[in-house]
Amino acid sequence: MTKQSLKKQYTDTFRQQLKEELGLGNINSVPKLTKIVLNVGCGEAARDKNKLESVVRDMTAISGQKPVLTRAKKSISNFKLRENQVIGVKVTLRGDRMYDFLERLIHVATPSIPDFRGFPNTAKSHTNGNMTIGLKEQSAFHEVVLDKSIVNFGMAITMVTTATEGKHCEALLLKLGVPLQTEKKAKV
Repeated sequence: MTKQSLKKQYTDTFRQQLKEELGLGNINSVPKLTKIVLNVGCGEAARDKNKLESVVRDMTAISGQKPVLTRAKKSISNFKLRENQVIGVKVTLRGDRMYDFLERLIHVATPSIPDFRGFPNTAKSHTNGNMTIGLKEQSAFHEVVLDKSIVNFGMAITMVTTATEGKHCEALLLKLGVPLQTEKKAKV
């Protein structure tokens, strides 16, 4: 038996199961994943060209596509920040790349994090049905060559869904296999 992709599993089985679990009347109202946004704030690395290139190279390896440089909208002298200065990088994943990244996050990256017991409940945003999780280091992804990395950086991973409620988003992500701490696990 061959392993089905996460996208195919969602369309074939998870979608119908979620419809029944959430008590939704229409199959089109079942929440789905629309995009995943990876965001890295560069900080001091933005001032050094070699460090910035290292962050871009690692993000390209992790995501499978070249990141966009994010720039400051206005100058803030207390932070030594000038208008249009690079302050980070971001990647927006959709379609097959999104599901490929999610599979690697679930099955490869999170199991390699020491003492990982799931993403905490504070990671979820219950107001809009999206979820942002944070990773402290890029070394969880095996695509990154640590010998060539100059900078260790963390990243924010935002999973954008069509869910209108937090519980629908949580049900979707649990069904997809994202390791979340449930209320019972968080209290223990």
